[in-house]
Amino acid sequence: MHLTRFLLAAALATTPALAAPDYQAAIKADYDKDLGQLFVWFHQNPELSFKEVNTAARMAKELRAVPGITVTEKVGGTGVVGVMKNGTGPTVMVRADMDGLPILEDSGVAYPSKARQVGIDGVEAPVMHACGHDTHITAMLATARRLAALKGRWRGTVVFVVQPAEERVGGADAMIKDGLYTRFPKPDYALALHVASGLASGKVSASEGIQYSSSDSVDIVIPGIGAHGASPNQGKDPVYMASQIVIALQGLISRERPPLNPGVITVGSFHAGNKHNIISDEAKLQVTVRANDEATRAALIAGIRRVAEGVGRLNGMPENKLPVVTVIEGTPTTINDTPLAKRLNATLASTLGAAAFHPFEQMGMGAEDFAYFVQRDTGVKGYYFAVGGTPQAVIDAAAKGGPPIPPHHSPVFRVDPEPAIVTGATAMTAAVLDLLGPAPAAD
Repeated sequence: MHLTRFLLAAALATTPALAAPDYQAAIKADYDKDLGQLFVWFHQNPELSFKEVNTAARMAKELRAVPGITVTEKVGGTGVVGVMKNGTGPTVMVRADMDGLPILEDSGVAYPSKARQVGIDGVEAPVMHACGHDTHITAMLATARRLAALKGRWRGTVVFVVQPAEERVGGADAMIKDGLYTRFPKPDYALALHVASGLASGKVSASEGIQYSSSDSVDIVIPGIGAHGASPNQGKDPVYMASQIVIALQGLISRERPPLNPGVITVGSFHAGNKHNIISDEAKLQVTVRANDEATRAALIAGIRRVAEGVGRLNGMPENKLPVVTVIEGTPTTINDTPLAKRLNATLASTLGAAAFHPFEQMGMGAEDFAYFVQRDTGVKGYYFAVGGTPQAVIDAAAKGGPPIPPHHSPVFRVDPEPAIVTGATAMTAAVLDLLGPAPAAD
C-alpha cells in the first residue's frame, strides 16, 4: 500500500501544472453571487435524518431553476431526484447527502445553527451540520449549473440525487427501494464527494479501492431483576451485567480479530435506572460496529450476540431473560471501482494540478451508505472522493501542538466553505465531463 502511494505521488509530481479549467471561474462567480448565501441558509437550517422537508424543498427549487433539469420530490421519503438529458450517451449519477446531526453547535462561525427538531425517534434535539452535508448539496448545485452551461461538451444523462438520512445510513437504501434505478435512468457510474476536515482546503483525495468501512448500529437490551440497592443479592443488576458486556466486547477486537484486519466496536450510549438506591430491571446499550470486509463485519456482530448472551448466563439469568441484540441499521463498505478510480484520479490531478491531489490513506473507519448505490449486483461503478475543508494554516498549527483540527460529528466542526465548494464542484464537473464528453462533432 505504501509503495502504491509513493508511486502515485511520484507520478503526479511529474505531471506538468495546468491552468485552471475555464469553468472554475464561473463556479467561483456563482458562489460569490448566491451560492455562498445559500450555503449559509443550509447551515443555519439543518434537519435531521428523514426529516429534511425544508432542505429538500429548497434543493428541488434550486435544481428546477437550472435549465434542462426535471425534478421529482419525495423519493425514498424526502429524497429529491433531478434528471438532465443531453442526447445519447452514458448516464452518470451525482449524489449529495443533506441531513444534519443532533448536536448543539459551538463552532464559532458567524452563522451558527440554532435549530431544534424532533427526530424520527421522537426526541427533540438541537441540530447542526456537523459533517459538511451543507457543503455537499451546495457543491451539487454549482455542478448542475456548470453542466447545464457546458452542454456543448458532453452527451448523455446526469441524474442528481439529493439523499436523505445518510447519518442513519438508511437514505440510500430507501431511495433504491422507492425505484431510484427503475423510475429514473439507471446510472452507469455513480459519483459522490465528502468534505474532509483533515484534508487541506483546495485538495482532493480518493482511493482506488476501499474508501469507507462498513457500519452497523446495534442495540443491546439487558434485562435485570429489580431490587433495593442495599440488598443486591435479592435481584439481578443489569448495570453490572451491561458493564461486563462493555468490557468483554473489546475482547472481540483485541483477542479474536486478526491484528492486521481493522475492526472497531464502540459503545456510544449506556442507559439504566433513575435512582441512587434502586437496582433497575433493565439497561440499554447503543453500539457502533465497523469493519473493512463482510466476513469481519459478520464475525463481529455474531460475537456481540455471543458475548451479550454469555454474560446473561454467567449471571444466572434464565434463557427467556437473556440480553437481546438487535442490528437496527447498517451499511456495507464503500469501495471505489478500481479502473474508474484510476481514470478519475488522473482527471482530477490534471484538472486541479498535481499538488492538489493527495494520495489516499485510510485514517479511520468512517462509513457511508453511498455503498448501496454501487453494490456489485447493481452493476453501477462507483467513485467517491474527499475534498479538503480546513485551511492549511490550521492543519500546520495543529501539527505543531496548537489547537486540534475540528473533527466531524463534533460541536466545534467547521468547514472553510468557499474553497471546499468551489474545489468540490470543479472536481465533480471535471469527472462528469470525463465520463460523458467530449460531445461528437456536428455533421
